[in-house]
Amino acid sequence: MRLRTFLVGLLLVAPASHAATLVVKNPRGEPLGQVMVTRTPVSQPEADLSDDGYAPHGVTNTTATVVTRFTDARGEVAFDEPGKPVRYRARAQGYVDAYFPAIEGELVLQPMTPEQHIASFPSNVWLSQLDFGGDEALKKSFQLNCAFCHQQASPFMRNERTEEQWLSVIERMNTYGARLPGDDHQQVARLLQEEYRELRESPERVPQPRPWENHLSDIEMTEWPIGDGFSQMHDFLLHPNGYIYVGDNLFDRIYELDPVTGEYTVYKVPHPEGTPLGGILGNRFQVFPKMHNYMGVHSFAYSKKDGNIFITPSMQQSLLEFDVKTKQFIIHDMPEGYYPHTIRTDEQDRVWFTNALSSQVAMFDRTTGTFKMYDLPARGFMEWLIFKSLPIMFSFDPENRPMPSPDRESTGLPMPYGIDVAPDGIVWAARLYANDLARIDPETDEITMIDFPYQGPRRLRVDADGNVWIVAFQDSLLVKYDPRTEVFSHYELPVVNELPYALNVDRQRGTVWVNGNQSDTILAFDIASESWKVYPMPRQRFFTRDIEIAEEDGAIYTTNSHFPTWQSEGGVPTLLRITPLPESAGEVAHAP
Repeated sequence: MRLRTFLVGLLLVAPASHAATLVVKNPRGEPLGQVMVTRTPVSQPEADLSDDGYAPHGVTNTTATVVTRFTDARGEVAFDEPGKPVRYRARAQGYVDAYFPAIEGELVLQPMTPEQHIASFPSNVWLSQLDFGGDEALKKSFQLNCAFCHQQASPFMRNERTEEQWLSVIERMNTYGARLPGDDHQQVARLLQEEYRELRESPERVPQPRPWENHLSDIEMTEWPIGDGFSQMHDFLLHPNGYIYVGDNLFDRIYELDPVTGEYTVYKVPHPEGTPLGGILGNRFQVFPKMHNYMGVHSFAYSKKDGNIFITPSMQQSLLEFDVKTKQFIIHDMPEGYYPHTIRTDEQDRVWFTNALSSQVAMFDRTTGTFKMYDLPARGFMEWLIFKSLPIMFSFDPENRPMPSPDRESTGLPMPYGIDVAPDGIVWAARLYANDLARIDPETDEITMIDFPYQGPRRLRVDADGNVWIVAFQDSLLVKYDPRTEVFSHYELPVVNELPYALNVDRQRGTVWVNGNQSDTILAFDIASESWKVYPMPRQRFFTRDIEIAEEDGAIYTTNSHFPTWQSEGGVPTLLRITPLPESAGEVAHAP
C-alpha cells in the first residue's frame, strides 16, 4: 500500500506545473469560496458487461475517474490538464449549478431563487421537521426501521402519496428487513402523508444546512463509478496490497479496484448448487427486475498473516474466504447461527463476526478450521424461546416461514451489529435493537453485557487508548465508552437530524470519522480538541455505510450505498476517496 500511495501522490503532484486555474465569483464580482468543482470524463471507457449488464467473472475493465476540488477564499481552484475530453460542474450552496467544458478564466454563478434553494437542501434538514404529531418515540422507531437503506426525506420520499400508497411502501419495506411494528403502520402512513404535504406547502420551516467551510479547499475527492442502478455497494476493504475490494450485496460480486489506474476486476461469489435466490432468507426483493444474491456479500476483513479476505454472506450459514493471490473463494460452512454481519480479525489470525438474527458473536479459528459461538443473553423468556426456535423456523420454506411480529422492543431480535477488536485483544460488539454492548474476553470466554444509555448502537470501533466509539443511530450522537472508568460520554453531531450508520477511528491521528448518510456528508471528530469538520459529498443522496482509512496519509474511503441506487444523483454507485491535497497543488491554486 505504501508504494501505491506514493504513486498516487506522484500523479497528483507531477502535473501541477501544467494546471489551469479557475476563479469563481458571484454576480457582484466577489470571489466565492468553498465552491465544489467536479471534473467528469465525457465518456466511460469501453467495458465488457456481457454478464447481464455486469463484467463477467475475472474480466478487467476501467472506470472513468471523477475528481472534485473546492475553491479557496480567493474563489480559485486548479486542476491539472486532463488529457482527454471532460466536463465540469460548479456547485455552491445557494447558487445554480453551472456546467462548462474547460477550466479557464472566470466563472460567475447565479443565485438560486428561494424555492430552488430550499429544494436543494439535503434530506436531514427536511427530516428534522417531521415530528410525527409530537410522538418522539414513534419518530425514533420510524427512523430506526425506515432510514437504514436510503435517505428518508429526499425529493423521492417527499412526493404526494395516499395513505394506502404509504401503507404499501411500509409493508414492502418490512419484507426487505425493516421491523416497523404492525400497530404503527396506519399511523405512520397517515402522518407521512400529512406532514410531508405541510412541508411542501410551508418549506420556509426547513432550516438551512450547515455552511461549507474553509478546510474544503485543502482536500480532493476522487470517485470511481462501478456497477449500475440496481447494484448495492454495501461494504468494502482497503487492502495492504493496494487494491480496494468492494462488495455488491445484491449481485454477489467483488470488485477489485486499482486506485492508481482505475482498473477493476470483478469476481462472482460462488454458491452451492441448488441454492435459491435470497439464500436461506428467501427472495425478499421480488419487485426488482435484476437480482443475483444467493449469498449476500456483506462485510469485509483481511488476515494480517496472509492477506486473505474474509466476507460475511448474510444470506447463508457460512463464512467466505477469498484468496487474494489465486482469486479463489473458499466457503466455510457454519454449524449454527443466522445472518453473519460485521466482521473483524485479530492478531492471532482469528476471524470475529456478529450473527445478527441469532444474537451471537462467532469466532472462526483458522488454525483448527472450527467455529466457536458466543451466545449473547436473551432479554426475557419470550426472546429466549424465539432463539431456541430459530432452527425450526428456518426449516420452513421462506414463503411460509413463521416469524414473530415486530414490536417497539424488537422482541426476538436484539441484533448484534457492529464489532471490533481492541488493541488489548478484547472483542466488543453492539446490539442495535437491545441498546447494549457485549464485551468478550477471548482468553477466558467471559461475556459482559453493558447497558447503552442511548438508542441505536450500530457500528463501533476502538481507538488507540482502548476507548470504544459508537454511533447512536436514532439519537444522532457520537458516543465514547471508557472501559477503565465505565463512563459514557456523548457528542452532538454537527448537522441536524443525522442518523449515523457507522464510524471508523484513525488511531494514528486521533480522528473519528462518522458516516453522515442523511446529510450527504462525512463527519470528522478530532478527539483531542473535541471539534468537528464536515465534508459534503460530491453527489446528492449519497448514503454511506462504512469508512476505511489509509495509514500513510489519512485519506478516507467510502462507498455510495444508497438503496435503491438509481435514486442517487448520477444513478450509479461510486467508491469515494477524500485525500489531503499536496502542498504543491495548493500553491498552484494560489499562483497569480
